[in-house]
Amino acid sequence: MTDLRELRAGLRAGVRGDVDFGVTARALTTMDASNYRRVPLGVVSPRDADDVAAVLAVCREHGVPVVPRGGGTSIAGQATGTGVVLDLTRYMNRLLSLDPEARTAVVQPGLVLDRLQEAAAPHGLRFGPDPSTHSRCTLGGMIGNNSCGSHSVAWGTTADNVRELSVITPRGERLRPGPGWAGAPAGLRELVDGELARLRTGFPELPRRISGYALDALLPERGADVARSFCGSEGTLGVLTEAVVELVRAPRARALAVLAYADESGAAEAAAGLLAHHPLTVEGMAADLVPSSVDLPRGGAWLFVETGGDTEDEARARADAIVRAADVVDSLVVTDPARQRALWRIREDASGTATRMPDGSEAWPGWEDCAVPPARLGAYLRDFRGLLAAHGLRGSPYGHFGDGCIHVRIDFDLLTEPGVARFRTFSGELADLVVAHGGSLSGEHGDGQARAELLPRMYGPETVALFERVKGLWDPDDLLNPGMLVRPEPLDANLRFAVLPREPVDVAFGYPADGGDFSAAVRRCVGVAKCRTESVSGPAVMCPSFRATGREEHSTRGRARLLHEMLAGELVTDGWRSTEVRDALDLCLSCKGCRSDCPVGVDMATYKAEFLHHHYAGRRRPAAHHTMGRLPLWLGWVARTRSAALVNAGASVGPLARAAKRLGGIAGEREIPRLAGEPFTRWWRGRRTAVPADSGALVVLWPDTFTEHLSPSVGRAAVRVLEAAGLRVALPPTLRLAGARSPVGDARSRSALRLLTARRGRVCCGLTYISTGQLDRARAVLRRTLDLMEPVLATDAPVVVLEPSCAATLRTDAPELLHDDPRAAQLASRVRTFAETLEQYAPDWTPPALDRPVAGQTHCHQHAVLGDTADRRLRAAAGLTGDLSGGCCGLAGNFGFEQGHYEVSAACAEDQLLPAVRQAPENALILADGYSCRTQLAQLANTRGRHLAEALAEALEEIP
Repeated sequence: MTDLRELRAGLRAGVRGDVDFGVTARALTTMDASNYRRVPLGVVSPRDADDVAAVLAVCREHGVPVVPRGGGTSIAGQATGTGVVLDLTRYMNRLLSLDPEARTAVVQPGLVLDRLQEAAAPHGLRFGPDPSTHSRCTLGGMIGNNSCGSHSVAWGTTADNVRELSVITPRGERLRPGPGWAGAPAGLRELVDGELARLRTGFPELPRRISGYALDALLPERGADVARSFCGSEGTLGVLTEAVVELVRAPRARALAVLAYADESGAAEAAAGLLAHHPLTVEGMAADLVPSSVDLPRGGAWLFVETGGDTEDEARARADAIVRAADVVDSLVVTDPARQRALWRIREDASGTATRMPDGSEAWPGWEDCAVPPARLGAYLRDFRGLLAAHGLRGSPYGHFGDGCIHVRIDFDLLTEPGVARFRTFSGELADLVVAHGGSLSGEHGDGQARAELLPRMYGPETVALFERVKGLWDPDDLLNPGMLVRPEPLDANLRFAVLPREPVDVAFGYPADGGDFSAAVRRCVGVAKCRTESVSGPAVMCPSFRATGREEHSTRGRARLLHEMLAGELVTDGWRSTEVRDALDLCLSCKGCRSDCPVGVDMATYKAEFLHHHYAGRRRPAAHHTMGRLPLWLGWVARTRSAALVNAGASVGPLARAAKRLGGIAGEREIPRLAGEPFTRWWRGRRTAVPADSGALVVLWPDTFTEHLSPSVGRAAVRVLEAAGLRVALPPTLRLAGARSPVGDARSRSALRLLTARRGRVCCGLTYISTGQLDRARAVLRRTLDLMEPVLATDAPVVVLEPSCAATLRTDAPELLHDDPRAAQLASRVRTFAETLEQYAPDWTPPALDRPVAGQTHCHQHAVLGDTADRRLRAAAGLTGDLSGGCCGLAGNFGFEQGHYEVSAACAEDQLLPAVRQAPENALILADGYSCRTQLAQLANTRGRHLAEALAEALEEIP
């Protein structure tokens, strides 16, 4: 029995890095991207090789296993363990050197692949292998799994691109594996010399044979390359501390030929024949993994065939030659880099999108990457489809067709005993099918627990026994990653779903995409970790808090892991009251970026609101929940008492402001925003409409809290523009035009209005209540709002919402929270952004010419929920050039104002928004449709941001 106190004390005494045996650290590493779960004793983040040696020494003394871990994106379970997890990403993550002349780089194991690619790119170089997880996978993990990626037909596997390794064995020996028996442990050469015949005949020849140990790399005719043999050992032989990797020359230009076929079998049969043209990629995708909005050549499956050249014309010519040689239904050649990236993103996200079948049911890894000789791929896929049908299973194959390697997520039922039994039976039969086609059980991601049990079917018991002997030479104490590759645990043990509750948890939101089951919503996170990217490009948002802190618990995946453990109740034992989950969610900005950017649509903003609702039920809430969470209430009171000037005066007095912020849970670094002297609706009641009541389409302008009390200029500007476009503008709940004497609308509308004109109150989307988890109050506010909005719902009028956060709340949160009230869905269907309204209801209107460049940021909720296509078209029509940045402004409603959040809030703003504004041309128009974004710009950059409505209204005023 391990004495945890002695183990922890020994590690802390010998290691300069972090030693964490707390609940959060352990919960974050119970899973990787596989179906498996193991609870470790603790997590150590070593600073260097000496720390690694110290960890191994202490753990060997206590008989505790050690599991090296990189990005945690392994799909077969090999990055999980019950002992001590070595997190090599926190400190051992540097690029030590890069030699452009020799085309080599020296890397630490925790270096993320994209960081190496960024450093190599200015020299026209790159690392050849590029898994779809390139933005977060580490070089150490790639070496451990012998990763490949889409360009392996040109540049091979990781093992093909490794020159020398630095490794510490479990008994502390420091080796430098390389060719010519360099760095071999004692006895390895003698063992190989005695098994030459088996090594020459027992390993199938195919480009993607990753299963087992690569002992054939030790043959004399192959250079006796110990480093190459070490690749793919899945952390079972030694701990990698440094690697010398080779770089390849990157083509200066690329073209992408998209070849369409009737079905995946046709694409698979054609793939091998294209290799003679020396393409860079031959990737396959079936129709059910491609969004319908993507414009591809007509067909049921596609091959993405990339070519390279010194010029665009040369790359294009090679792509055209492939198109001419291919027998296709249709084709397309793409040379625009931005469009190429968009198409490749579809392929890269498939590991996540494939986890949901077209009908929304769940699908899982486990048989993610079998490989067969490329010429046999078509026949194998037909047999594979037949086996799926025989077991009543479904899956959508995709992947590296040029290498004969297929990825697939299958709709296994891993929640019930019969389903798990079918999973086991199917796995054995599929292993036999792969072997019958001359293939490898793993063609990329390694065996892990998912396939190691079945290795005797591929290699035979004698070769597997040889694997065990090799493991014994490197690791005689079985310290490193036991149960992987040799003496494996059953493939149906340690399934991560087994610990989850069998009955749905009582929750507030409806979770319509997950059948109302919160556990199913949490299960969406399969661990592909796209949220762990250190930088985003284009309009992407997810995950700003991780980019600010670099800590796993502040990523979407980390928070999902903690929620999973909360539901399991084994490690996180206090359920909704968990302080570990609360603290991890505390830095979630509720930006909703994960809702759109996560390949499986994890919605952490909703999960956070749900958790806070339960966590604080019947308990004292933080002060910020009362001040900022109930902001509509307090601002309404100020408006009714006409005391805005008094509040503003108090906020300008230093001692009073500091006291108010301290009592209200507001960050001391923040300035309290000034309230408008005249709320928007009061201005509205005092004006007369510029548009006759019987002309133009009726639109209902939503007076959100921020427009009403904090930036009424946006509302006034929107009215000016909408009316200039010939639209009739009305405000709820009475639907009267400004200055009009009678209700507007048809007879049905007027009848409804007569019943409701006596009703008083302000409409509210409930955003601030939802973001602070006050869901009972949010429901009450929304139900009252729906009552007030019945006159609107009785018409066909759209509801124009100027504040993106409020529009997103009405469109998604409201119907999911009031899933029992059809009016919420009806209102959601009416919600339009400012630009959508002009495009749909005033299509012939021409905006004034602004003719300026723009800078700023697309609101995170607009990106995640609403979309900005109409905004882009409106900006273009107004002569505004350039794109807005992605990311999140960091203020995010109440988040950036809360005590303890200022540093992260500012770091998020520095990620994209503030640099974009600083780098903008002097005459650029700074656009920010969200009140939070404008406030962040004002307080951190002393810059005024404008809503697009304000920019257009100002231009209209200038027109004579």
